[in-house]
Amino acid sequence: MINAKLVKELREKTGAGMMDCKKALVEAKGDIEKAITWLRENGILKAQKKAHRIAAEGMCDFIIGVNKAVLFEVNSETDFVAKTKEFQELVKKIGHTLLNSEAQDTESALNVKTGAGTVNDLLINATATIGEKIVLRRVNVLKKSDNQMFGSYSHMNGKIVVVNVIDGEDEIAAKDVCMHIAAMNPLFLDRNSVEPEELAKEKEILTQETLNEGKPAKIVDRIVEGKIQKYFKNACLLEQQFVKDSDQTVGEYLKSKNCAVKKYLRLEVGEGIEKRKDDFVAEVMEAAKI
Repeated sequence: MINAKLVKELREKTGAGMMDCKKALVEAKGDIEKAITWLRENGILKAQKKAHRIAAEGMCDFIIGVNKAVLFEVNSETDFVAKTKEFQELVKKIGHTLLNSEAQDTESALNVKTGAGTVNDLLINATATIGEKIVLRRVNVLKKSDNQMFGSYSHMNGKIVVVNVIDGEDEIAAKDVCMHIAAMNPLFLDRNSVEPEELAKEKEILTQETLNEGKPAKIVDRIVEGKIQKYFKNACLLEQQFVKDSDQTVGEYLKSKNCAVKKYLRLEVGEGIEKRKDDFVAEVMEAAKI
């Protein structure tokens, strides 16, 4: 007799649907390895390819509590799935679960208990039900004190999300700066936030660039210093021109609102993932051979 525990084990190993797992186990008389072979032979499972699928779509989200905000990214293989009700409900459930947990990163988040196993179990079940690889890729936590406030902004249904921590009481200013961060993607809060190693590397690149331009060696240092000042204005949030008013910097705008940004987090769907653009075409062509 094929029991639910055996079906669950096969689902976790393969990501195949529950009914397909049950049928495979019946055919294999309860042998897990033979059941996996049966799934592959019947075109239900492409086990070797599944591990290499790229989940680079999906959505980012955040959930804010009293003094804690959780930002996270859940990936799917296609944007179509990311827009479905099932996927978005999964994202919301994960968010509420993480806010009420002690998880500080992705690894600990996957082991957080839910009403139906762990967060990782939710992802496995979603993969089996939806039919695409579903991944919790990133989890970040922001905390504030009682006299600070959170600002937040979500762009294009979670393609980009931003949360910041503000000294001050202007909710509009807090959101405005989050919108700016979403648009301009500053690398650092201010020039004091730039690591010495990062600054040294930038100076080295700019020095070589200036020499390659044929500038006299005696004025290279002065030219590089000017380029470093420009680098700060481009890379540091407080020195960037404010997107809603280019006549002032973000720092000047905040000062006019009696506010100050202490920290922020920005997540963008799929950033840093090398997408294989031919995945879908290749899979369709492969399916046509079956």
